[in-house]
Amino acid sequence: MEETKGEAIQPSMEDTIYVDDSLLKSFIREVFIKLEVPEEDAEIIADVLIAADLKGINSHGVQRLKMYCDRIKEGIYNPKTEIKVINDNAATAVIDGGCGMGHVIGYKAMKLAIEKAKKYGLGAVAVKNSTHFGIAGYYSMMAIKEGMIGFTTTNTRPSVPPTFGVEPMLGTNPLTYGAPTDEKFPFLIDCATSIIQRGKVEVYNRMHKSLPNGVIITKNGHSEINPSDVLHNLVDRSAALLPLGGKGEATSGHKGYGYATFAELLSSALQDGIYLKDTAGVIENGQKKLKVGHFFLAINVNNFIPLDRFQEITGTIMRELRNSKIVPGAKRIYTAGEKEYYTEKEIKKVGIPVNKSVQEDIKIIQKELGLEKYKFSF
Repeated sequence: MEETKGEAIQPSMEDTIYVDDSLLKSFIREVFIKLEVPEEDAEIIADVLIAADLKGINSHGVQRLKMYCDRIKEGIYNPKTEIKVINDNAATAVIDGGCGMGHVIGYKAMKLAIEKAKKYGLGAVAVKNSTHFGIAGYYSMMAIKEGMIGFTTTNTRPSVPPTFGVEPMLGTNPLTYGAPTDEKFPFLIDCATSIIQRGKVEVYNRMHKSLPNGVIITKNGHSEINPSDVLHNLVDRSAALLPLGGKGEATSGHKGYGYATFAELLSSALQDGIYLKDTAGVIENGQKKLKVGHFFLAINVNNFIPLDRFQEITGTIMRELRNSKIVPGAKRIYTAGEKEYYTEKEIKKVGIPVNKSVQEDIKIIQKELGLEKYKFSF
């Protein structure tokens, strides 16, 4: 929910099957139940994953299903999420996710932030010992639906170097902001602080497509466009994803680096959580754990200005931006959240595109968990 969302990489038609979103959501939900995730939690996880695919963010939807399954089976994630409140002070809280399911932790953390914002005007929740939580924009959208401004960030496995460096130190660390408007869709910007995130590299690899030049830096300072090599080299730390702005300072790569660092601080320092290289995994009692931290903020608009007036102003700003002069050759201007809205309407009609590689993942999961009752057209 990391680059421009809604601009999904489209798989070739011969490899693509379109699956009804409700069927796919039901399947995902039952997969997690089979893996001993409580039913209520499985529903949350399925909703987050399907929300990504509906918005065209195929890097964070059903493509990630097998990864979550494998991590549960390997003991990296705890299927039964047990959240502990470490610190609770009026408008703020710190919680420990216990290495449970990140989607569930994120949902409950933002829900707590919203409850605090209803009472105090602002609600902020810092999270430690969590896991990958899907698209960050899902949680900002939770606040938007309550008439609030939502902000979400997380740190992730190291894959981004500092400016003038080549060693992966920071994650793709998204900064996600959203606000309600008087239009059919909100303002919602959900971007990684790197040019491209790992999940999108995975999509390129599944589609056997070359990466754009200038988004990856190797240990020798060169660019790399082979996604398979990049995924391998990210593991052995011999390649990295460049921050927003790119290599060096000439195109302002230091800005993406700075924003990524800020996201790292919010996701670790406030909650005394892990950071930088430790997000690649720590060993506890002989078991590898992949831990990350999150930060959630909900701002109650009504504590500043009547919600309808705020929505009118934000909507007007968006309309004036879209109606401004267009560069020659361009069709139109968009505002953040708009493409996702129209993409979701279209995918609801035709189904979620599932490429050949993900189809094979689903077949493997069906066989392993005895879920052959789900009849997919592949």
